[in-house]
Amino acid sequence: MQIKRHFTQAKDGPYAEIAFKTASSELRALDGRVLSTSEEFAAPEGWSQMACDILSQKYFRRAGVPQATRPVKEDDVPEWLQRREAKPSRSKTKKTGTKTNQTEKTSAENDARQVFDRLAGCWTYWGWKGGYFNAESDARAFYDEMRFMLAAQIAAPNSPQWFNTGLHWAYGLTGPAQGHSYVDYRTGELCESVNAYEHPQPHACFIQSIKDDLVGDGGIMDLWVREARLFKYGSGTGSNFSALRGKNEPLSGGGSSSGLLSFLKMGDVSAGSIKSGGTTRRAAKMVIVDIDHPDIEAFIDWKSSEEMKVAALVAGSKVLKKRLTAILRSCVNCDGEISVCCDPSQNAALKREITAARRDGVPAGAINRVLQLALQGIETLEIEEFTADWDSEAYATVSGQNANNSVRISDKFMRALSKDEQWDLIRRTDGAVAKSVRARDLWEAVSRAAWSSADPGVQYHDTINAWNTCSNDGAITASNPCSEYMFLDNTACNLASLNLIKFLKEDGSFDIDAFERLRSKFP
Repeated sequence: MQIKRHFTQAKDGPYAEIAFKTASSELRALDGRVLSTSEEFAAPEGWSQMACDILSQKYFRRAGVPQATRPVKEDDVPEWLQRREAKPSRSKTKKTGTKTNQTEKTSAENDARQVFDRLAGCWTYWGWKGGYFNAESDARAFYDEMRFMLAAQIAAPNSPQWFNTGLHWAYGLTGPAQGHSYVDYRTGELCESVNAYEHPQPHACFIQSIKDDLVGDGGIMDLWVREARLFKYGSGTGSNFSALRGKNEPLSGGGSSSGLLSFLKMGDVSAGSIKSGGTTRRAAKMVIVDIDHPDIEAFIDWKSSEEMKVAALVAGSKVLKKRLTAILRSCVNCDGEISVCCDPSQNAALKREITAARRDGVPAGAINRVLQLALQGIETLEIEEFTADWDSEAYATVSGQNANNSVRISDKFMRALSKDEQWDLIRRTDGAVAKSVRARDLWEAVSRAAWSSADPGVQYHDTINAWNTCSNDGAITASNPCSEYMFLDNTACNLASLNLIKFLKEDGSFDIDAFERLRSKFP
C-alpha cells in the first residue's frame, strides 16, 4: 500500500495540532453511590466527559504496564516499529554490592496517547510483517495518520481492539494461552496462540454453531466455554439453538430430554457471571430459535414470564416488609409476657395484623418465622425491598436477562399465517410432528411477548438468505447479539466507525472530496 498523508506532517508527528488536558472520571449509580473512580489522566482536550469516562474506565489497561520498556530487535523491522518489552532495572544488594536484574515496576495506562500508540503501532507492525506497505515511509505515514484519527475522533475501531490490541507489541505482556487461534500470514495455516496477548482476540462479534451433543466438541457445554472465552475479552456472540432436541424427546441412553429452555437457562447463568465485574464490558449474547422448534412456545414466553416474576418480587417484597414489620411491632409494643404478646388468641392487635397479612397473600411460614423471632426478643427485621431497575437484584434473580432472544421465521410460516393455517412443530430427533398449532396464535404470542418484554425479536430466514453472498458454503441461520452482522456460522466481524461529523464544512455541507481521499488512502 502507498499511504499519502492527509492529517499529519512527517516532521511534526501526529499530536502536534492536538491539545491534551488532565481529566478524571467517576462513575455513580442511580442512587448516587460511587461505583468506580480513576486517577487523573491525559486525554485530548476536545473529548467529552463521556468519552473520557469510557477511555479511563474501560479502554485503559489497568495493570501490568511497565514503567520503562526496551525494543526487541528484529532485523527486518525498522527501529521505531520494533515491539517493546519491560526493561529490567539494575540494583545492588546491600551487603555484597552485587548487581542483579529486577523487572521494572508496573502500573496502568494513564495517557490516551499510550492507547493510540499501541493500537496504531500494532496495526502498523502487523502490516509491516505481512508486507503490506510499499516503503517504510508508507508505514510511518499509516502509523501517524491512524494515531491522529483516533485522537481527533475521526475514526475508531470496535471495543475488543481497544481492550486487547497492542498489549504484547507495546509492553511485552504475555499470559497463558486462552484457546485462541490465528492464521499464519506466511503459510496460511491455522495455528494455536501460545499466549493471550501476542495474537489477541480483537473481533467485535461472533456467530457460533452448536450441536445436539451435551459434552462433545461443538456441543452444549463446549459452547459455554467458547462463549466465556469471547466474553472475557469483550466480544459478543450469537447462536441458533434449533438443533437441540425439544422437551421429552428421547435420549440415546434412555430417558427423555429436559428441553431447550433448561440449557438456555444454563447458558444465561454462565453469561451473567461474566458481565459488569470485569475490565471490558457486559456479556453480549443472542439466542435464536426457529419457529418450528417443539419448544418454541415456551421460548417465546420466556422473558415475558420472567418479567412477571420480577413484578411479583418487587410487589411481594413491599408487602412482606409492610406486613411482617407490622406483625413484629404488634408483639414488641404489647404490654405483658412475651408468650402472651406473641399469641394471636391473646393479642388482638397481633391477630388483626396476621389477618391483614394473610389477606395480602403473605405465606404462613413467613408469619410463623416472625413470631418465633419475637419470642426470642428480636425487635427489628431486615427485609430487602426489591426495585424494578434492570440492574437490580430482582432481575439478577430471574433467568433470561443476559441475552437478546429472536425467533427465526420462514416464508412458509408467513404463508400459513396469511391463510390462517395450522403450523407443525417438528421434533429434532426423528423429524416427526410434535404438535400442531394455529399459525396466528403463535404470531400473536410473539407480538404479545415482544410488547410486554421487548423480546423476542424476529429474523426472516428466507429474506436474509436471499442476500447470502456465500450460499455455496451454507445458509445464514443466526446473527451477532445486535443483529447488524448476519453471516455463516463460526465467523466473526470486525467493526470500525468513521465520524461523519468530522467531514462537515462550515456551511453544513459534506466534504465529499476529503471523504473520498480518506477512503482511497485506507482501502
